[in-house]
Amino acid sequence: MKIVITGANSAVGQAILRLGSKNEGAANTYVAAVRSDRAAEQIRAQISDAGGVQKISYDDPGSLDAAFHGASAIIHLAGILVESPGSTYDQANVAPARAIVEAAKRNAVRKIVLVSATGADETSANGYYRTKGQAETLVLASGLSFTVLRAPLLLGRGTAGAAALKRHISGKRAKLIGGGRNLQQPLYVDDLARGAVSAAQLSVASNLILDLVGPVSLPERELVERAARLMGREVQISALPKLWLSLVLGIRQCVGKPGFSLDALEVITADTRLDPQPAASALGIELTGIDEMIKDSVGQG
Repeated sequence: MKIVITGANSAVGQAILRLGSKNEGAANTYVAAVRSDRAAEQIRAQISDAGGVQKISYDDPGSLDAAFHGASAIIHLAGILVESPGSTYDQANVAPARAIVEAAKRNAVRKIVLVSATGADETSANGYYRTKGQAETLVLASGLSFTVLRAPLLLGRGTAGAAALKRHISGKRAKLIGGGRNLQQPLYVDDLARGAVSAAQLSVASNLILDLVGPVSLPERELVERAARLMGREVQISALPKLWLSLVLGIRQCVGKPGFSLDALEVITADTRLDPQPAASALGIELTGIDEMIKDSVGQG
């Protein structure tokens, strides 16, 4: 079965390609769809078939048709949490979803797997959650079979969560927003990859929205302390006042500066405490334990 991965140079995309190189889901052929020559070179070594990397533009239907031709499923990974001058939430989270839905329909693709975010809601006042919800609505209204996987903080190779965790335990002190009391339920990036590949099958989790979260919910400060202990270190947690940070970000937004925003702050400090079993059971995967994903994140896996 031919599966096209949009945003294949992301941490999740590269995890899917690693699964393919290990012959997990060996019946599948993967096409890594990326938007730049640099991204193509970044992942080309992970695919034995050089033709498995294709450059696309979400503004160019022809490039999408070339990538999607003959595909049975699309795994759509594109999106951003932090806006930049050339990439707003609408441009990065909504417009690509609209383009891939239209291309999937033109090319008789049977299923779309959309990797979304826990908390996605098209009625939300938060721009990130709202545009993630709008992308979900486009997929749900497509008339195609779909699976939406809402993911939380990701840990594992190449993830932003892993980079942050390494940074927090690199010294003797770690300063966390609000003292790190918000609840995180991190998911191993390889588990999300396995779940997405499983969901690409027409018969798996068809027409479902699933919260694919990790097995443990814990305060962020405990996550950092746990990582430090596994590395044989000690770290003291101090608080970066959330109210103060909110005021600073509010002023930045008022003067029109892009970058880390109040919306992003709300997302990364949100509490996540969900039942992990329904999604894992529907996808037929086992979730990786918290210690194993931490070790892989800090380079000890």
